[in-house]
Amino acid sequence: MASTMIALASASLPASLSLRNNCKLKMKRGSFDHNALLKEKRNSFIKTKSFGRLTMVVAVNVSRFEGITMAPPDPILGVSEAFKADTNEMKLNLGVGAYRTEELQPYVLNVVKKAENLMLERGENKEYLPIEGLAAFNIVTAELLFGAANSVIQQQRVATVQGLSGTGSLRLAAALIERYFPGAKVIMSSPTWGNHKNILNDAGVPWSEYRYYDPKTVGLDFDGMISDIKAAPEGSFVLLHGCAHNPTGIDPTPEQWEKIADVIQEKNHIPFFDVAYQGFASGSLDADASSVRSFVARGMELLVAQSYSKNLGLYAERIGAINVVCSSADAAERVKSQLKRLARPMYSNPPIHGARIVANVVGNPALFSEWKAEMELMAGRIKNVRQKLYDSLSAKDKSGKDWSFILKQIGMFSFTGLNKAQSDNMTNKWHVYMTKDGRVSLAGLSSAKCEYLADAIIDSYHNVS
Repeated sequence: MASTMIALASASLPASLSLRNNCKLKMKRGSFDHNALLKEKRNSFIKTKSFGRLTMVVAVNVSRFEGITMAPPDPILGVSEAFKADTNEMKLNLGVGAYRTEELQPYVLNVVKKAENLMLERGENKEYLPIEGLAAFNIVTAELLFGAANSVIQQQRVATVQGLSGTGSLRLAAALIERYFPGAKVIMSSPTWGNHKNILNDAGVPWSEYRYYDPKTVGLDFDGMISDIKAAPEGSFVLLHGCAHNPTGIDPTPEQWEKIADVIQEKNHIPFFDVAYQGFASGSLDADASSVRSFVARGMELLVAQSYSKNLGLYAERIGAINVVCSSADAAERVKSQLKRLARPMYSNPPIHGARIVANVVGNPALFSEWKAEMELMAGRIKNVRQKLYDSLSAKDKSGKDWSFILKQIGMFSFTGLNKAQSDNMTNKWHVYMTKDGRVSLAGLSSAKCEYLADAIIDSYHNVS
């Protein structure tokens, strides 16, 4: 009878209290299993709570994911989150590389709207694309990069696979390197786009850096760059920014590009280009592809990742490509088959909407001409705010400091030369949100805010060490 009463009482109690009573019951019956209790304790974190003379045991389940720590915020995307939380009316978001109008609003290109209307008129479906992507997209993308008349196009020596914008295309390239060039190192500029290292790390590809930025001149450390490329193990992949280097905005001159190509050929390295700003940097598609084309003209095999996020404003569509230039059409066909093999378990096949936009714009002469005109306008607006920022800095700063490096840089970013403490002052005092390496996105700056930004830079540079 007593045993029955204990069992009934325990049934009305919390599970953890019932567990204790059940254990007592089993002890009375002579059937207590100590190992079973230990096992149950391992599966539950036991806490005790006292209520006067009654002590209760509360079981808290421990998550299987308890060992996973909180990841640090993304250094770029985290800037936008902080910006949104700021209520100051003078705040500026110069962190994320996304184009804004003079009113600092997101911009959808008119030519993109027209291409989307064409898609609606045709009533195109949403069926799966092949693993390599939309055929029309791949054709126009390779031609845009290398030139339709280029021998590598005519001889079908380019393996092109549509990727998930620039990031996904770089990731496919990294997977190709890891699988078919085991142990090969990728060398990249110091500094470089922050995600380059993450991509290579996750792909299991070793990397190191070559000198690029000279803080004394806020310019290119060309001698250091050449020396480090020479010193890299033979057969390394040399990661290069095709134009508008991110984060510095500092590009080699055409003559320097030729010397870089000389050293890469001498060391039997493989060029690995990241082209994220073709047409968006200078306003000219051909000028911004000239570095890549100069290497191709030498007969070099190389990799090129492309993105349409900036030049067509297709940020959220995730549209890009990986191109591998090979010495023969047969090699290109085999490389493409392996890129498809790598893509299949990653994401199966790429998105269709943005690919059709690109195919419609680049493949239609009228829309293509309109796109080039819009790109010139976007690039022109960034050049104008770059000039006005320089003018404001030069007029306001009475110290005699030379700010001309602002004009020598190209593209949507400017490397101000500010250190972390100075960049923190830009945010904490002036509400200017930027990355902690001193990079600002001029695409997020309006002419009306140039003087305000100049005041913030001058104060941070001279008054914060």
